Amino acid sequence: MRIGVCIKQVPDTDSHLRIADSGRGIDDSNLNWVISSCDLCAVEEALLLAEAEVSRGAERPELVVFSLGPARVEEALRKALALGFDRALHLVDEALEGGDALSDGRALAAALARERCDLVLAGAQSDDLGQAATPAVIAEILGCPYAWLVMAVELDSRGKSLRIVRELEAGMNEILKLELPAVLAIQAGINRPRFASLRGTLQARKKPLRREDCSGLGVDPGLVGAAGAGIETEAVSLPPAGAGGVVIEGASAEAAAGELIANLEREAVL
Repeated sequence: MRIGVCIKQVPDTDSHLRIADSGRGIDDSNLNWVISSCDLCAVEEALLLAEAEVSRGAERPELVVFSLGPARVEEALRKALALGFDRALHLVDEALEGGDALSDGRALAAALARERCDLVLAGAQSDDLGQAATPAVIAEILGCPYAWLVMAVELDSRGKSLRIVRELEAGMNEILKLELPAVLAIQAGINRPRFASLRGTLQARKKPLRREDCSGLGVDPGLVGAAGAGIETEAVSLPPAGAGGVVIEGASAEAAAGELIANLEREAVL
């Protein structure tokens, strides 16, 4: 069995964001980049599934990590290798830049198809854009069953199907059985991602990390990156600053409450 995990490198949520000179994105020159939190949970879930297979006497699945982006993405891939993945595939090409969930999904699906992954895991949504669409695009292109907001995964004893728990609204869950191959979008909180050991970090330097461009993937450059995107960003701006709060003073709690209600009525909140 081969398990593929797609990860995305995103700006650290503590980063101070600045609008780029073009006005169509953020200035990424001085940002700290990390693996998106849901993707980290997908990485951990793949490791747990592999360990569960070994514990019951089955052959350990091969774990392959995929990511798309510029040279800096190699750091994220090396982290997954340090955690226990066997090899990595970096999709890097100028033609792949500026894509959205649709065009990035096409590129990742091409790589996953070539690797013949039996199970594909990805985060339910990224920490930066949060569109929650790339795994669905991958599943559609591969023609595989797909589940979103997955909270638990269990392989059957034959390694032919999955039992999954999916999060629904109002605190409810849904239990599904999916035949392999399948694509799962992992929800944050499904597990507690581990830290890489020093030994794992040293071993990661020797593990295979392959780079592929559009020609190697066999995809049309016009269908990936900015050329194949279904969404075009016209402008990015910071939200307007608030006008400040209102301090309500009253001789008693009743008087303050009355003044609060009057303010809410004036603002058409009540």
